[in-house]
Amino acid sequence: MDFKNISNIKKAGSLAILAAALGVTAAVANRLGQNRKKAPETKPKKVIIDTDTGADDASALILAAKSSELDILGVTVLAGNVGIEQATKNALMALEIAGSYAKVYKGSDERYGGQAIEAFSVFGEDGMGDMELIHPLGQAEETDAVDFILQTVKEYPGEVEIISLGPATNIAKAMDRDPEAMKQVKMIWSMGSAGLGPGNASPVAEFNVYSDAPAYKRMLDSGCPVTVIGLDVCGGEAMWTDKQFGELLMSGEIGEFVTDSFSRIRQFYASNGSAGAVMNCDALAMMCAIDPDFIESTVQCHASCITDPGETYGQVIFYREGFTYDVAKADGDFNVTLVTEVKAEDYFDEYLDRVEE
Repeated sequence: MDFKNISNIKKAGSLAILAAALGVTAAVANRLGQNRKKAPETKPKKVIIDTDTGADDASALILAAKSSELDILGVTVLAGNVGIEQATKNALMALEIAGSYAKVYKGSDERYGGQAIEAFSVFGEDGMGDMELIHPLGQAEETDAVDFILQTVKEYPGEVEIISLGPATNIAKAMDRDPEAMKQVKMIWSMGSAGLGPGNASPVAEFNVYSDAPAYKRMLDSGCPVTVIGLDVCGGEAMWTDKQFGELLMSGEIGEFVTDSFSRIRQFYASNGSAGAVMNCDALAMMCAIDPDFIESTVQCHASCITDPGETYGQVIFYREGFTYDVAKADGDFNVTLVTEVKAEDYFDEYLDRVEE
């Protein structure tokens, strides 16, 4: 797939040519624009979204902003995929594209232990495909992200859910600063770890955890309820195909923005022999937080994060509750819910239904 040609076709403004180039059927094209968004049956969840905003995070922010099941109290940012300034701009831009007025708060630009974060992104230098997409009108608030998290949790004790799309640095710092306040967090939704499968930062470690394993360990060991969505549920039928990106591109300004932002990661996948489909774990994790029915199965676990230097650094080991191991023994509680299966076949269509214009 020649992504430069896609851009040229798109700019020509001919949906018929674009549909033919991408293999999108007329029936699919006609379906775009139908509004099948679900009205919430209960009061919206109060959430804070914590992100190191690359393209996948931005797509998740847009999904959250377009989902009436969530009340976004604020978006906290940290360095990870990109530096803190770029991550902040990316978050602001994603929210503006989605028509959201959620406030953005800058957080950690260093790891939990104080080391500088060396940003790494497979989404391009700006984390958003290097397509000149990022020109937000808004600015971040003056309040620090960790201060905002603590203030908000105290204001709504037992009600706030944190959706973590990046390293756990901001969360771990908040736990250190006021552990009693953080015990009032209702749930932490974490896109982190490899789940029960292989990693992407290393054979056993996932990028968000690997970026700051001590912070992830602090979060897991806190006793706060944590739901983990790992890499293992993001593959297979959950991966977005070229044809689906074609549908997304045709769906309106938001779809165009998301598709463009994924241009570099699609090239990266193609160069690694995985042409035709890419993972979008952050938006999938967001879907889990939005709609409990999207989750098919879970297991309750004690989770242990490896922070010792070496080949297993950043690996998260899950001890399943009720399972007797021959030698190993879980040392702690079973506060972690690991998502083991989602409605993968419905994922893209549900995303498109929520963001199409």
